[in-house]
Amino acid sequence: MKLQVENVSFSYDEQKIIEDIRLHVKKGEFVGLLGPNGSGKSTILKTVYRALEPDAGDILLDNENLLSMKVKKIARNIGVVGQENSIPFDFKVEEIVAMGRNPYKKLFEGDTQVDKEIVTNALKQTGIEDLAQRNYIQLSGGEKQRVLIARVLAQQTNFLLLDEPTNHLDIYYQLQMFDLVKGLGVTVLAAIHDLNIAALYCDRMYVLKEGRLYKAGTPEEIITPEVIHEVYGIQVDVIIHPKTNKVSITYLPKSLDKREI
Repeated sequence: MKLQVENVSFSYDEQKIIEDIRLHVKKGEFVGLLGPNGSGKSTILKTVYRALEPDAGDILLDNENLLSMKVKKIARNIGVVGQENSIPFDFKVEEIVAMGRNPYKKLFEGDTQVDKEIVTNALKQTGIEDLAQRNYIQLSGGEKQRVLIARVLAQQTNFLLLDEPTNHLDIYYQLQMFDLVKGLGVTVLAAIHDLNIAALYCDRMYVLKEGRLYKAGTPEEIITPEVIHEVYGIQVDVIIHPKTNKVSITYLPKSLDKREI
């Protein structure tokens, strides 16, 4: 499953939030959206999963116009994990994960044995089997986020949109979740805050600055001292880590004499 975003713009009132965004994600790719807060990462994702309607541009999923696609068909093809973990009503964890099966059901249709097996597997994959009968409202922020990731896994889509999905997780579960998603072999477009995490898992990256596309390329092309300084305004040291063979970043404090950088 592939995604094409062509010349997409979006405004709140008269303020441009994103402008003339062009990006593509090929089948099976893990593509990252990088950029400081307010650069437009979440807005791009929201236009793709139709929480927002763009002012201009086209969005194609496997060459089909996503903006005119029926909601149920979108839900069968795209799974979304966002930054927010609020649920309007309290449910048991198992019930929330089972909601991931809804796109495949008719009105009032119950869970089949296959549905139950898929839900059980999603709970196991995210390490929350012991929370299955707990009320969602009683969980910590990190536990809630793992429940929402499990719900998306139960949805069994071929395309995932991730909007900084591990913000509430400690580093152990951050790595576990990205390992899990990467291992699914599905197509992924993810807004990622942590540049080292992005370098570990992304095949390609798009960098945003002030609502416009600044640069696109591989992690090695994107995560350089020059690009990071221009986009984030900070000094970094970048190496290829000897064990991962991936780009690794060390952030340098402003107090460090520039002659030492």
